Amino acid sequence: MAKHLGVKPRIGLLGTGPWAARTHAPALAGHPGVEFSGVWGRRPEAAAELAAASGTRAYEDVDALLAASDAVALALPPDVQAPLAVRAAEAGCHVLLDKPVATTVALARQVTEAVEAAGVASVVFCTLRFAEPTARWIDEQAAAGGWFLGEAHWLGSLYGPGSVSAYAASPWRREKGALWDVGPHVLSVYLPVLGDVTDVTAVPGPDGTHHLVLRHGSGASSTATLTLSAPPEAAEAALTLHGSRGRVEMPRWDGAVGAFAAAVDALVTAARTGEPHPCDVRFGLRVTEILAEAEHRAARV
Repeated sequence: MAKHLGVKPRIGLLGTGPWAARTHAPALAGHPGVEFSGVWGRRPEAAAELAAASGTRAYEDVDALLAASDAVALALPPDVQAPLAVRAAEAGCHVLLDKPVATTVALARQVTEAVEAAGVASVVFCTLRFAEPTARWIDEQAAAGGWFLGEAHWLGSLYGPGSVSAYAASPWRREKGALWDVGPHVLSVYLPVLGDVTDVTAVPGPDGTHHLVLRHGSGASSTATLTLSAPPEAAEAALTLHGSRGRVEMPRWDGAVGAFAAAVDALVTAARTGEPHPCDVRFGLRVTEILAEAEHRAARV
């Protein structure tokens, strides 16, 4: 049974890596409307360090943190996240998931089924759907309609020459690449604006690059070029729509902490009202299905 949220919901954090330390923990610690109930990690020493820096408690037992929380945010590799999200939902905790929900359809479906069976609220943290400039822009373009083409370039330099990013040490990113790391960002814009994907073409490029061509239910088509290996001089994250109103570019956004705080608000609202958020676990499952199909198509080329 889903937990009832009090005046100040208790939200715990599962995960202690760079994304958790730089985004999730600061947003939870600084959020005036929630109680940061604690941190659990696969490395107890990292959980203790992050908890001390955030003014909360570290837990060595994940079930103890679930019992002490009304909701949990997850900042873990996707296929570690999925079974723990199932566990959290079964404990009645509302879940704030990271993207992608999982890297297999079977795991993403297990999370979706657990959330639905428990009746808990869910939100998937796709940054662009919650950062104020981009979230407002997405809503405006979805309402306007009339788009026939989308073009996206997400050229990260995580593995580019001279990179010193802490995220480069992530084993799952190294294994799954840009398709799974930044592909969800692009789909989180295309799906609400252009409609569900009805057909996928995928071609691999150099150094883990993926080129996607998508057909959407609205009749529009879109393209996406995704990489984590671009030279720093070529790095960019850009998305452009073409349609009856001409050409519009997605605005830039600044940082993820504020966006994550907005995602926390969205989860609390969904839990209190019972109204699913558009970017919930069902949306996360659909993104996983599309990316799995793209991965399959690219492997056949």
